[in-house]
Amino acid sequence: MQTIRFVCGMFGPEFLPGTRYLVPIYGFGDGNLSLALAPTNYSFENILMELNPKISREKAVLVIRNNNPRLRNAFTPEFMEGVRAALNIANVDTSIGAVVLAGVGQHFCAGGDLRSLQARRVLSRRQREVSLTRLNEMILAIHHCKKPVIAAVEGYAVGAGFALALACDLIVAATDATFKASYVAIGLTPDGGTTASLAASLPRQLINQLCMTGDPIGARRLNALGVVNLLADPGGAYQDALTLANRLGNGPSRAICRIKQLNISARQASFADQLQVEARLMAESMGDSESGEGISAFLDKREADFTNCSSTSSGGQ
Repeated sequence: MQTIRFVCGMFGPEFLPGTRYLVPIYGFGDGNLSLALAPTNYSFENILMELNPKISREKAVLVIRNNNPRLRNAFTPEFMEGVRAALNIANVDTSIGAVVLAGVGQHFCAGGDLRSLQARRVLSRRQREVSLTRLNEMILAIHHCKKPVIAAVEGYAVGAGFALALACDLIVAATDATFKASYVAIGLTPDGGTTASLAASLPRQLINQLCMTGDPIGARRLNALGVVNLLADPGGAYQDALTLANRLGNGPSRAICRIKQLNISARQASFADQLQVEARLMAESMGDSESGEGISAFLDKREADFTNCSSTSSGGQ
């Protein structure tokens, strides 16, 4: 398996002969991202990134794991910045077809680190608001990622960890997984897009119950409500998410990207405006080589192969 490992602070290369990786290189202090080809794995503490092995001509799945199991995968600044960097790579690397977010160990994510939250209480209101920038930028990076992002949820997805799962395009959860908007239990209010994501999926009264009481809701119920896409046996969420990611990643990637754009647009656009967006993206898709392959395969009664479709349009602009 090709792996890029991030471990906080100092990093060291692990050379794999004959392998080249697209890895993020940070500018110290400014968080800027540049891309470099390197024959190495890079290790930083709180995030693991893997490229699932390619099979024949299939595209790879980028797997991002929260590597903080001692604290049930609570967020760290390195993790949030690492996710954003990884998704930037996925956007530009055409060999990556889909992304899976998972946690190391028994839990998906416990949300914010309470010790960090406690320390930030002494900051000014403006400083506390700015301190949430990393979280918001990570959530937006998931929304803006051109590849489908799938959450593989085991154990707990709590607080901002719930928000992280909700931000993903699809959720695969173990049948015994538990989700909690638990902010109210410690006198806080939801963040990370929790209420926006819930409002797009659930009735207001249920959202109020989840957020005002902090009561847990199980994966089975969320599946029945349409929030969780697939249920997996306990311990099997990652493998089932990887199977789904491989299926999507080797489909018509640009059509899937446009579908993601449409679903995000539909939350805010008027019906008339959405018709125009649909028409524009349908026109793009009609001229794309992916539709050429898909239509030809259907007419020829064969399975479509989108892996070698270029982005060249068959018509004018």
